[in-house]
Amino acid sequence: MKQETLDKKIKISNDLMFYFYKHIETDINIDELADHFKINKFYMHKIFKEVFGRNIYESIKYIRLQKASNLLLTNKYSTISKIANECGYSSQTSFIRAFKERFSMTPNKWRKGGYKEYSHNILLQSPKAQASTANFERIQPQIVKMPQMSAYYIRHRGYGYDKSKLTWQKIQTWIYQNELTDYKEISLFHDNPTITPLEECHYVACVVPNDEKELKDQRLPKFNISEGVYAKFEFEGKRGDLLKFIHWVYHEWLPKSEYQTTTKPPYAIYHKNHYLEEDQEFVISFYLSIKF
Repeated sequence: MKQETLDKKIKISNDLMFYFYKHIETDINIDELADHFKINKFYMHKIFKEVFGRNIYESIKYIRLQKASNLLLTNKYSTISKIANECGYSSQTSFIRAFKERFSMTPNKWRKGGYKEYSHNILLQSPKAQASTANFERIQPQIVKMPQMSAYYIRHRGYGYDKSKLTWQKIQTWIYQNELTDYKEISLFHDNPTITPLEECHYVACVVPNDEKELKDQRLPKFNISEGVYAKFEFEGKRGDLLKFIHWVYHEWLPKSEYQTTTKPPYAIYHKNHYLEEDQEFVISFYLSIKF
């Protein structure tokens, strides 16, 4: 297969995936989606499964349930029916059935504490996170309004360190090829890694050029990081601390804050990227989309 053909398949599949995450609360019609992307419906199904290893219907269902599992924890004043609607389910009964099939418990049981053991078992998947001694007591976020940012990206599945390091090295190579000197390095977290098995999380490494210079190499696909109101956390640490930090944000800070999250994914702007540093230490600004 020619590199150009492969790049085109990856771009179409990634565009579809971003569309699902952005419009997950709507009734996604596959025929209309094919028209929107100006692509044959059957070819669309074929290349999507080739790239992601899961068909379109399975992916939409998976994203809906992951979003719901997160909102059940963070939006404690929303009814189960409202959360079901926000995640694209028109029937509460079908939502409860699908949720129970995915998480082996009802949404109500999950919300009342069933998520804790599930989340703990995910942390056990990361020995580095278990060994982390990071302390977050003094961290106080700022509430900020962030603009939309246009980002070039590489996506992969799984939160393994070696895989993420390789992705960032590719991003770095692309930066050098385009002779960029003024840019932001950003990680986008489509999935909450405290309640999503780490091998199933979609990791998105991004670069946002700060100037409008013409790029020599436009091989990487592009998307927009959403504008909005965010809680901004400043944090520095070493490999293993980030997962524990995100766990603290979602399970300790957020429930006490009286804020709720939205379906917009959080992201981290790297001031020092541990995937590209020999000491594996990082400095980030972490942005969590919120509403009051």
